[in-house]
Amino acid sequence: MNARDIIIKPIITEESMAALALKKYTFKVAKNANKIEIAKACEEIFGVNVANVNTMNVRGRYRRMGRNEGYKPNWKKAIVTLTENSKTIEFFEGMM
Repeated sequence: MNARDIIIKPIITEESMAALALKKYTFKVAKNANKIEIAKACEEIFGVNVANVNTMNVRGRYRRMGRNEGYKPNWKKAIVTLTENSKTIEFFEGMM
């Protein structure tokens, strides 16, 4: 898998923005990616040193639009912790 196929997009919420002070970054990742692949993809794309990766599978929520009802798709979330001497990710620079 390509590094860009593993990391799909960043997750920007109040909780994830508060974790930036601890050098923790949250991403939506491919469902079949493991922690080692996610760490290597972050190091390759952003040029940082990864200390730890925590992953979780998020269940899709129930949604309705008028008479139509169904579930959003399931997805995987990764919280990437950087080492203390690592630089920050530029994408998140102005959001803190």
